[in-house]
Amino acid sequence: MQLSELNDRGLLLVGCGRMGGALLRGWLARGLDPAAVHVIDPAPPAWLAEAGVRASGALPASPAVLVLAVKPQMMADVLPSLQAAGQGGALVLSVAAGVTLDAFARAFPGAAIVRAMPNTPAAIGQGITAMIGNDRAGAAQLDLAETLLSAVGQVVRLEDEAQMDAVTAVSGSGPAYVFHMIEALAGAGEAEGLPAVLALELARATVAGAGALAMSGDDPASLRENVTSPNGTTAAGLAVLMDEQAGLGPLIGRTVAAAAERSRELGR
Repeated sequence: MQLSELNDRGLLLVGCGRMGGALLRGWLARGLDPAAVHVIDPAPPAWLAEAGVRASGALPASPAVLVLAVKPQMMADVLPSLQAAGQGGALVLSVAAGVTLDAFARAFPGAAIVRAMPNTPAAIGQGITAMIGNDRAGAAQLDLAETLLSAVGQVVRLEDEAQMDAVTAVSGSGPAYVFHMIEALAGAGEAEGLPAVLALELARATVAGAGALAMSGDDPASLRENVTSPNGTTAAGLAVLMDEQAGLGPLIGRTVAAAAERSRELGR
């Protein structure tokens, strides 16, 4: 089933915040009929009406896909009202952190369910999303979920749901770590005498350019070594950054572990 085939039965999107909105914009850009979409959101954004997307009125009786894009803390309150929409062979697709396939299976018995974790670069079509389905999700349902999620970037499939906590901690939360790295790099440049605006411009462009270079496929360690001259300025900085006790490696390890543990807590 492709996006064009959803136009007959429709798609129900629950939550149209940053992630739900990014997904919806991607689907519309790829040809999904706005009239086939129904959004449930307590404060629907104004652009929905301008795009021809419904956010009021009767829900579709048997949508092809039910997409859950609300915060995990809200899920328990939302799911009971959606049980009817989740019947009739609908694919249930969740992008909520921490909420497990079993939790959705209890709300939608017998449904094909796919759990996914996108990240915020999805807002500009540069995200990466990890997904995994339950036993009811066959090849057709997984392919449909991947088609929907690929509207905002790259998609990878997991082999075990237990991997989702690590995915959440690395790529789901990872953009915030990178943004803080930009803040810290700009602050350090300012401390060394650069004007604040210039320091921020340099930090932003450096992280963006390094990220683009990293996507070339070369090993990150090789890329690092290529810009590190013996006894040069980069080597002096890396000596601090790569300290085995207080460097970036141990710090990022603790950061990711804390985020993964919180993801596990949300799923309990």
